[in-house]
Amino acid sequence: MAHADIERRLRRIEACEEIRRLVATYAVGADRKNDPEVLGPLFASDAQWVLDGVAHLIGREAIAAGLSELARSFVTWSMHYMVSPLIEVAADGLHATCRWYLWELATMKQADGSLADTWYGGWYDSALSLHEGAWLFDHVRLVPRIASPAGEAWTGKVPAV
Repeated sequence: MAHADIERRLRRIEACEEIRRLVATYAVGADRKNDPEVLGPLFASDAQWVLDGVAHLIGREAIAAGLSELARSFVTWSMHYMVSPLIEVAADGLHATCRWYLWELATMKQADGSLADTWYGGWYDSALSLHEGAWLFDHVRLVPRIASPAGEAWTGKVPAV
């Protein structure tokens, strides 16, 4: 195997691992009420984040602030499971796409102001690229497929240790 081929394959493996870390860090920020300090740095300066009918945020600062506002006004608590990231690194090694499934436990404000524990699921489609040596999201779209009330409330429950 040629040295150049080994280097190319290694760069692809490293890119996939960095992108998996980016997705996992996104989950951490989301579970911290969409913490702008965690989420903002994951996006390119001109990135877009889209949830059709809810938000189309453009730019790192707008994404960080907009997601934080969504948490304050709508999703008051969450636990994100980011599942099965399917990463495709382009031949140039500078661009990639990633789709991962979302399975989320969330407490969401309802139209009447009450809170409802909710099962929420769907997937994220994203485009990424290498920015000054770091993989960042250029575009993220959340595609929800299920939002269903939980059979038994979990709000406020803390397991005994």
